Amino acid sequence: MLDKIRKVWNTPELRKKIIYTFLMLLLYRLVGVIPAPGVDPGSLSNAMADYPLLQLVNMMTGNAFSQMTIMAMGITPYINASIIMQLLCIAIPALERLQEEEDGREKINRITRYVTVGLAALQAIGLVMGLGYLKSTPARWFNAMMVGISMAGGTALAMWIGERITEKGVGNGISLLIFVGIVSNLLNGVISGFTSASAAGTTSGWMNMVIIFVVAIVMTIVVTFVELAERRIPLQIAKQQKGRRTYGGQTTRMELKVCSVGVLPLIFAYSFLAFPGTIIQMIAGSNPAEGTFAYWWNTNMNAGSPLYILLAALLIIAFTFFYSSISFDAKKQAEQLQQQGATVPGRRNANLAKYLQNIVNRLNLFSALYLAVLSAVPSLLTSGLNTQVPFAASSILIAVSVALETIRTIKGEMSVRGIDMEVGKGGFM
Repeated sequence: MLDKIRKVWNTPELRKKIIYTFLMLLLYRLVGVIPAPGVDPGSLSNAMADYPLLQLVNMMTGNAFSQMTIMAMGITPYINASIIMQLLCIAIPALERLQEEEDGREKINRITRYVTVGLAALQAIGLVMGLGYLKSTPARWFNAMMVGISMAGGTALAMWIGERITEKGVGNGISLLIFVGIVSNLLNGVISGFTSASAAGTTSGWMNMVIIFVVAIVMTIVVTFVELAERRIPLQIAKQQKGRRTYGGQTTRMELKVCSVGVLPLIFAYSFLAFPGTIIQMIAGSNPAEGTFAYWWNTNMNAGSPLYILLAALLIIAFTFFYSSISFDAKKQAEQLQQQGATVPGRRNANLAKYLQNIVNRLNLFSALYLAVLSAVPSLLTSGLNTQVPFAASSILIAVSVALETIRTIKGEMSVRGIDMEVGKGGFM
């Protein structure tokens, strides 16, 4: 491993990209401590634990939301805007045609940036006013405007930093910003856990930390294994005569990721379940009267309850199949393969789309069950040990997938420069 790292560092162009990436990530974290104007700092300490939806935002921003800095919205508005535009491109034929054009994709990216800034301003103003974080002087409308401008500016800066890393650094910049926020949140949780165990001075506290650490390692190994897993479909490309040259005639393969949906079903399910609780907390407060719907929700729909875990699993399964249906078109994929003269050995071209769809459905079923089980582990751990677990399934999924993607990017950069990353029997992974 040290020899591989030395090879990477001794490559001047790659070394510059790594240093540039590190400095931009450092800038992102440094800017993330600047407090947003118009926010009352005295009211920040009471609310975060009461709002489940905001805990997800806080996790992805590396605690910037709980501190109400100018980076409080982080890159989440960009993710929301990208999902909205992706869905609109499917629903609106004009946008779908625009997406297929080379210049059209740039126009859609530009629209996504504008939507991101608008969403950041609206979300910032709505959340800060709803949580009661807004200062009353000199005027609430002025403070609301300052919050919207500053946090939208922070999101725009985060988006710019992410795009610069993608262009001049190593890896996907947006993913790395989320990665840094999650790792920062994990480190804070680990430090807090060790501090609590030391203060308690009991064997059970340290035993809980050991169990949590072992479970985190096992989950990381499992996620890494599934992230690298592929379903390989053999393809035979027919020979084609063009002029005096013959093309095709070789055997290749089509590679489908076993879990192609990534972390999105988890985020959708968590957000869907957390939204009612957040609204209830804003309307009824943290201690609603017994016998009300708010009281029932707080009692039965906490993160460790059996009903919550069951509903989360069902939503993850539903969102897995939904997202796969809009991200993979078996009929279109079969048409492209037929245009290239590719066939699956032993399969008729007329049934190729159905064959691909059956494979994707089986992969989706595995992905849905895998994500549902993975999401339940931290909740069961929290209720079983009666302690706070410093990670969620989405945290580990995002961290592992971004790390693997960055490693693949570095290997690609080295391969382009003709440098062999293989040492002995293994490569980077």
